[in-house]
Amino acid sequence: MLCLWLMRFSGFFSAAMLLILLSPSLQSFHPAEAIRSSDLLRLPLPLSFRRAAPFRNAPKCASPNNPTATLTVCDPSLVHVAITLDVEYLRGSVAAVHSILQHSQCPENIFFHFLVSDAALESLVKSTFPQLNFKVYYFDPEIVRDLISTSVRQALEQPLNYARNYLADLLEPCVRRVIYLDSDLVVVDDIAKLWTTSLASRTIGAPEYCHANFTKYFTPAFWSDARFANAFAGRRPCYFNTGVMVIDLVRWRRNGYSRRIERWMEIQKHDRIYELGSLPPFLLVFAGHVAPIEHRWNQHGLGGDNVKGSCRDLHAGPVSLLHWSGSGKPWTRLDSKRPCPLDTLWAPYDLYGHAQ
Repeated sequence: MLCLWLMRFSGFFSAAMLLILLSPSLQSFHPAEAIRSSDLLRLPLPLSFRRAAPFRNAPKCASPNNPTATLTVCDPSLVHVAITLDVEYLRGSVAAVHSILQHSQCPENIFFHFLVSDAALESLVKSTFPQLNFKVYYFDPEIVRDLISTSVRQALEQPLNYARNYLADLLEPCVRRVIYLDSDLVVVDDIAKLWTTSLASRTIGAPEYCHANFTKYFTPAFWSDARFANAFAGRRPCYFNTGVMVIDLVRWRRNGYSRRIERWMEIQKHDRIYELGSLPPFLLVFAGHVAPIEHRWNQHGLGGDNVKGSCRDLHAGPVSLLHWSGSGKPWTRLDSKRPCPLDTLWAPYDLYGHAQ
């Protein structure tokens, strides 16, 4: 199957490689603000990236409502995408953004919301994507530091991994919907298709995997205690990966879901009911109440398991998004000269290297 898939897209990826070679709801804390210019030069940039090739809207794209004015985050014509930026996964975040722009019919209508814990990263984004519509938000690690418990993998314990819990508070109130994406993925389809998916009456949408063994995401102590296990009473919960979600921020704010997630994190600190970082609280709050999205939008697990990071193949079916969830990351394996076969599909979007 992999060979057939590679052959089908070989023309595109060859062109993409050539392009790269030729081109240089809590209310108890104050929502994050845009980082001031005076804060940007205090820390050295951790990595350098080549400048991305220019991107332009196709003729059929709708223009922003007021094309003569500076584009603002509140323009209703925009597609909103939220991604975290940190030093360890920065290379993946840049590749994710690059892939979204490469495949979008209307890239100038995409607005990126970057959640950071390092103020120096804004200037890096500007130099890599000079035309990008974006805003940077500082996420204070202290908001979640006392709520985080140990996990099976240290990366899952980083405070920025929990910023997705607070998107409704961090983003401006005028932003009514957002696509949240992890940093270890690439999009190989027009993200506008994901943006327009219907959530019906649900707060979040994501690909669901109802064949997965749902019980393994919680400890025996959870399932043996009716106080906890009854959280799923009246629901038919299915596993979903929180690395790709469409979120209705209006409903999230109205129902106070940030606080609901925090309550489960507080229980975890005392009763140890799960092992997998930020995922289980989302399952506890939303599983069984998720708007299902086509599996093509999260071909996940390509990073292997959470310990060894073994190579994985694609799931059956079409592909719109490739996700290296798990411990193995494509940039690490490529650099070590021990890539998995699918890591070569990530490489065309990598902009890491000295600026040109």
